[in-house]
Amino acid sequence: MSDIADPALAEAGRTRIDWADAQMPVLASLRERFAAQRPLQGLSVAACLHVTAETANLVRALVAGGAQVSLCAANPLATQDEVAAALAELDGVEVFARHGEDLDTYAGHIADVLDRGAGGDVITLDDGADLLITLHGARPDLLDGLLGGTEETTSGLVRLRAMEADGRLACPVLAVNEARAERVFNDHYGTGQSTLDGILRATNLLLAGRTVVVLGYGPTGRGIALRARGAGAQVVVCEVDPVAALDARMEGFEVLPSVAAAARGDVFITVTGAPGVLGAEHFAAMKDGAVLANAGHFDVEIDLAALREAGGEPHAVRPLVEQYVLGDGRRLNLLASGRVVNLAAGEGHPASVMDLSFALQALSVEYLASRPQLAAGVQPVPEAIDREVARLKLASLGVRLDTLTDAQEQYLRRWE
Repeated sequence: MSDIADPALAEAGRTRIDWADAQMPVLASLRERFAAQRPLQGLSVAACLHVTAETANLVRALVAGGAQVSLCAANPLATQDEVAAALAELDGVEVFARHGEDLDTYAGHIADVLDRGAGGDVITLDDGADLLITLHGARPDLLDGLLGGTEETTSGLVRLRAMEADGRLACPVLAVNEARAERVFNDHYGTGQSTLDGILRATNLLLAGRTVVVLGYGPTGRGIALRARGAGAQVVVCEVDPVAALDARMEGFEVLPSVAAAARGDVFITVTGAPGVLGAEHFAAMKDGAVLANAGHFDVEIDLAALREAGGEPHAVRPLVEQYVLGDGRRLNLLASGRVVNLAAGEGHPASVMDLSFALQALSVEYLASRPQLAAGVQPVPEAIDREVARLKLASLGVRLDTLTDAQEQYLRRWE
């Protein structure tokens, strides 16, 4: 029942999945344990994730644990068609994902995934909360069997917390994106590197000597700013949070309002999760040749309607670069149609980064399958899971830790 681009790509997909698997030792160790213990037997897992080789290894681990997994794409431009084919043809997973699918197909694929869980115990995995939001709005008949879900993006958690505040979130959701191991590896190191990788693949620019404007200085923005500086760029940070802005300033970055930064920047990277971060007033001030990239979640951070109004219909100057020519002749270059640049123009996070993220996901699914007594709403990943993932990663690197002595343990537990 899968809907994929080309089943003949399966062998190429298997090669790609195996390459990623070799760099994901933590998830491989969990897959081995899951295969022996089958903790997910009888469970349906509905997943709306980026369909990449790394994701495929998470899916394989869940299947090894006994789960029936159905998968659709959280970002159609990130879908690797050969990976979708390998999962569908060689691993027996129902996959509903085609690279570049339109919005109607995307919505239909979400519905297909939700249909597969009807009548049983279901756990959802989301990158952006589309699956859970659709489930609550269009498929409330599935809520009775819903054990819970996980969310791996900041923007998805913003949406889910808004649902929770309105009293609409009817299940527990583990905030995988906020686990400590996730913050360190996925946001700081993963997005920091892969965002610059996507920009460089799309443009082949030399960053050294250029001014890079980073809009948003959360954990992800910090990683991008650090790596842009490491590439020789002058980095300007724009923020709305005074604490984050102070942090950026103390780290040695220039902090400016976004309109002031618009006249300075050569490359702009939005990473906020909010709409309209770059709009008409920014475009009016930008230099000729400015590059616009989004590393948030949705294609709303750069106001595309305002960009079209200023520059008309764009023309392609490189495969992932659309150039808008403004009335005065200035050219603004939009990368990957405003979608997430590290996935649409690159390959996303390195597999070794996703090893930790997906290990957190796998252990979170196992935890939810044990039916813990959790209230409906966004919940933290249990500390024990966070620590176990970090421990497994350190073991794979051959790193050993000190341990507290009994006297130290006793001292730290005393209040006197």
